[in-house]
Amino acid sequence: MPPTTSSNWAGQLLRNEPMSRHTSWRVGGNADQLYTPLGLDDLRGFLQQVSDQQPIYFVGLGSNLLVRDGGLRGTVVAMHNVLTDMRLVGDLVYAESGVTCGKLAKFCAKQGRQGAEFFAGIPGTLGGALAMNAGCYGSETWDAVDSVVTINRLGELNKRPASAFVASYRHINMPVPGEWFVGAWLNLKAGDAHLAAQKIKDLLATRLASQPLNLPSAGSTFRNPEGDYAARLIEAAGLKGYLIGGAQVSEKHANFIVNIGGASALDIELLIKHMHDTVLEKFGIALQQEVKVIGDYE
Repeated sequence: MPPTTSSNWAGQLLRNEPMSRHTSWRVGGNADQLYTPLGLDDLRGFLQQVSDQQPIYFVGLGSNLLVRDGGLRGTVVAMHNVLTDMRLVGDLVYAESGVTCGKLAKFCAKQGRQGAEFFAGIPGTLGGALAMNAGCYGSETWDAVDSVVTINRLGELNKRPASAFVASYRHINMPVPGEWFVGAWLNLKAGDAHLAAQKIKDLLATRLASQPLNLPSAGSTFRNPEGDYAARLIEAAGLKGYLIGGAQVSEKHANFIVNIGGASALDIELLIKHMHDTVLEKFGIALQQEVKVIGDYE
């Protein structure tokens, strides 16, 4: 464990912090420690003092993430409301990784940049979107990336062009392991601010009508198989509304699992497995999990 007092960092360090407070499913056991940095320089100072034997996890809004009930050994770096700078730099939009995708979409629209509207439908931060090449409504994060800034556990920063990464559906290959995104430059076409804002409004209305936003969830559970939709297969398998404990296959969108109250991480993980196995048995299609599962069993 790093020391709790140091001249090199000044953010908030919490011990045995419940991850249910930091994930969109509102489940998860305790992290050994959770650090909220004051900014990039503070983050660099903190990382320099974390033992190289200790796992580090960067978490934004905690969407697309399931932390098991036994919690996490190591350090969680909480990026929500941290690293939130956005600005127009020449023809590029620069945004730090703690910016929520919804705010990023609106900022780009106000700057008269076109092509970032889809970010309004992603329930996470830019850092998470970069890490998994998040996308919706026919667009993906790395379609817009010009270059990125990464940080490693020594606190070293590196700027890398988009060409250094290999992006695929809901996946990104990192050229150097052990790095996290802290910012990105987006290459977006000039467009009409009013039309971009209207498109965002329309996308949000579509999202509200089709997704269970009134209950804790983590977004899509499975990736869409080629030429089909995970939600269609799950619904065709008769699983809408299926319950395990407090975890339910959403009756509004079959590729969402919602916490209807009192769900455990194990409830959700068992439900994910049941959905996968049922679709495989009925249709011979092995759905690929989009949700990342980390931590220890209780």
